[in-house]
Amino acid sequence: MKKAITILLACVNLAILAQNYTVSGYVRDADTGEDLIGANVYFKETMVGTGTNNYGFYSLQGQKGSYTVAVSYMGYNNYSLPVVLDKNKKLNIELTPQSIETGEVTVSAQGIDKNVTSIRMSTVEMQIQSIKDLPQLMGEVDILKTIQLLPGVQSSGEGNSGFYVRGGGPDQNLILLDEAVVYNASHLFGFFSVFNADAVKNINLIKGGMPANYGGRLSSVLDISMKEGNMKELHGEGGIGVISSRLTLEGPIVKDKSSFIVSGRRTYIDLLIKPFVKETSRFKGSGYHFYDLNAKFNYRFSDKDRLFVSGYFGRDVFSLNSKDAGLVAEIPWGNATVSARWNHLFSSKLFLNTTAVYSDYDFSFGAELEDFEIKLLSGIKDIHLKTDLTWLPNPKHTVKFGASYTNHVFLPGSFSAQIGTTVVEQGDASEMYAHEGAIYVNDEWKITDILSVNLGLRGTGFMQIGPFNRYLHDNFGVVTDTVNYADGERIVDYRFIEPRFSTRLLLNESTSLKASFTQNYQYIHMATISSVSLPTDLWVPSSSLVKPQMGVQYAAGIFKNFANNKYEASIEAYYKHLDNQIEYRDGATPGGDIGDNPDNSFEFGWGESYGVEFFLKKAVGDLSGWVGYTWSKTNRTFENINEGISFPAKYDRRHDLSVIASYKFSEHWSASAVFVYATGNAMTLPSSRYFIDGNIVNEYVQRNSMRMTNYHRADISATYKLKKGKFFDSSLNLSVYNVYNRKNPYFIYFDNEGSIIDGDFTTTAKQVSLFPALPSISWNFSF
Repeated sequence: MKKAITILLACVNLAILAQNYTVSGYVRDADTGEDLIGANVYFKETMVGTGTNNYGFYSLQGQKGSYTVAVSYMGYNNYSLPVVLDKNKKLNIELTPQSIETGEVTVSAQGIDKNVTSIRMSTVEMQIQSIKDLPQLMGEVDILKTIQLLPGVQSSGEGNSGFYVRGGGPDQNLILLDEAVVYNASHLFGFFSVFNADAVKNINLIKGGMPANYGGRLSSVLDISMKEGNMKELHGEGGIGVISSRLTLEGPIVKDKSSFIVSGRRTYIDLLIKPFVKETSRFKGSGYHFYDLNAKFNYRFSDKDRLFVSGYFGRDVFSLNSKDAGLVAEIPWGNATVSARWNHLFSSKLFLNTTAVYSDYDFSFGAELEDFEIKLLSGIKDIHLKTDLTWLPNPKHTVKFGASYTNHVFLPGSFSAQIGTTVVEQGDASEMYAHEGAIYVNDEWKITDILSVNLGLRGTGFMQIGPFNRYLHDNFGVVTDTVNYADGERIVDYRFIEPRFSTRLLLNESTSLKASFTQNYQYIHMATISSVSLPTDLWVPSSSLVKPQMGVQYAAGIFKNFANNKYEASIEAYYKHLDNQIEYRDGATPGGDIGDNPDNSFEFGWGESYGVEFFLKKAVGDLSGWVGYTWSKTNRTFENINEGISFPAKYDRRHDLSVIASYKFSEHWSASAVFVYATGNAMTLPSSRYFIDGNIVNEYVQRNSMRMTNYHRADISATYKLKKGKFFDSSLNLSVYNVYNRKNPYFIYFDNEGSIIDGDFTTTAKQVSLFPALPSISWNFSF
C-alpha cells in the first residue's frame, strides 16, 4: 500500500511539473497602437512559436519554468522579455518601428524562420511600404499591379490591374477588404485598382494550399486589411499626383481605447480639362472621373472584447455628350461595402470573431438619342454573416472552425427602353436569388519538430430560389415555354465537401519541403467576352443549367533561406484541373439575352493548368527586391467551341519574368526599378478574308491560335525625402513608366484601304499600343 501511494504521489508530481501554462496577448505598434498581423512570437529557449492573427492576438504555451518571450516583425525593433510560467499570463507587447539610415541590417531575432518553418506555401504577405516604394503609373500606387509582379500571378493586359492566378479566371480570385467581398476591383476600365494604399495595413495573397476558413473561389485569396486608426495621436497623410489626389486622417477618439481612420481619393482630369473645352466643342459635357472613400472605427471594450466597423465606397463616372450625333450617355459603376466585426476572447486558448457584411456592386448604362432612350443595369448584392473560432488546445494544435451564410441577389441584366411614348421593359424577371452556406474545421498539427500537417474540411451548400422565370428553348434556340417559380421556391440546390491538406517536412533549420492539395467549389460565375475585366462583365449564379465550378490543385515545393534569413528562395510546381467552366456561345454578347435567361447563351467545358514558379527575395539591407519567374501552360476545352479541340486560354503565357529592386542611397534619396517580360497574349485572328456580295467575310482556323508579340518594359522611380519638420514630413516621387518606350501591343485591328471595284483593295493588320514612356511626379506628405 505504501509503495502504491509513493508511485501515485510521484505521478502527481510529474503531472504538476509537466503542466502547460499559457502566455497570451496582443502585439501592437508602439507609436500608433495598431495591431500587428503576422508578428513572430516565440520562446527563445525552445524555439516554439506562433504568429499573431489578423487582430494581433497570439497565444504561446509551455511547461512550468522560466522563458524569454521574443518578438520579431519586419520594420520593427526586436523585443524580448523574461517570464516565469507558473500560471496563465497576459502580456500585451508594443514594438517600436526601426529607424534605419544606412548600412546593412541583419535580422537576428527571426529565429523561427517563418518562410521555411511555416506550413503555409504558395502564400505571400506584403507590407504596404514596399509597394509604395515601387515605380508608379501616373503617380498612382497600385496594390494589384504589385501583386502581378509575383510568380504565378499574371496581368490581364497592358496597364491593367486585373490578375490571373495559376491559370484561373479573374472571377476565381476571392478579393476581401476587411472580410467584405469586392466584386470589381478596378477603376478606369481596369487601369487602376480600387484600393487606396494609404488606408491599407496588410496584404496576404494565397495562391495554393488554401486553408478551410476560406472558400467560394477556385484560384486564390487576396485578403486586404485596412488600417485601424492611430490610437495615440492625430495623424494625416496624403499626396498630389498627376491624375489624382488623396488625403487620410486618423486618430484616437478615446486615447488607447478607440480610434478612427477616414481616407479619400479622387481623380481630377475632368476638372482640369473642363475650362479648356470650348462651348462649341462637339464633346462639351463629356468627362470621366473616379473616387474612393474608406472609413473605419474600432473600440476596445477590454482585452476580451473589441468592435470594428469599416466601409468602402467607390465609383467610376463616365459621361458622353456628342452634339453631332445628339447622343447623351451616363455610365456609372462601383462598389459599396460595410463590415462589422466583434472579437471576443473566451480564454487564452479560445478566440472568436463574428462578422456581418453588406456588399454591393452595380453597373448601369443610360443613353438618350433624340426620342429613343435605353437603360441597362447589372450587379450583385450580398448579405454575409459568419463566425470563426480559433482554439489552441496545446502547443501542437491550432484548430479553427466556423460557419458562414450569404444571401445573394444577382442582376445579370435588366433592360428598359422607350421610343416616343412606347415603353419596352424587361422588368424584374432577370433578378436571381440564392442562398450559400458553409461550415468548416481546420487543424494545424505539429506532429514532430520536423513534420507538420494542416488538415481541413469544408462543407458547402448553394440553393437558387424564386421568384424566377426559366425560358425553355427548342432545337433552333427559339423560346417555346416558360416555367415560373414562386417567391422563395427552391429551383436547384448543390452540396459538396471540400477536403484541404498541406504538409511541411523540415530538412534542416534553413530548408524545408512542402506539399498541398485543395479541392474547391465555386457557385458564382463571371461571364465575359473580353481579355480584361470590364464593368460590363456579368455575375451569374449556379442554376439548373450552370453547374458549380470545381477546382482541384496539387502543389509541391522546396523552400530555402540563406545568410541568416537575408535571402528567401523557393521553387514550386503545381497542377490545376477545372470543371464546369463557362464561355459565351459564338455570336452571343452581354445584353444580347433580352427576354431570355443569360445562361442560355453559355457553353460549358473544362480546363487545366500546370507550371513551375521560381522566387528569390532579399528583404533587408539597403538593396532589397525580388526575382520571380513562371513557366506555365493553361488550356480550355469546350465541346461546341473550336470543334471540341483544346485551345490556349486567353491568359495562357509560357514565360513570365519580373525583376524588382529598391536601393536606399541615403537618408533622403532612394530609387527603385522594375523589369517585366511575358509571352504575348493568345488571340484569335482570321486566317483569310474574302468577299461575298461585296461584304468582307473572315475565316478563322482555331481559337487563340495566334499570339501578340512578347511583352516587356522597364519602370524606374526616385524618391527624395524633403527636410523633416517637427510635425510635417514630405517627399517627391518621380517615376517613369515604360522607360525605353517599348510599343507593347494592346489590341490588333484590320485597316482596309482602296476598293474592290478599282482592284486596289488592301487589308493590313495593325497594332495599337497604349502607353509610351510616361513620366509622372507626385508629392506625398504626412503630419
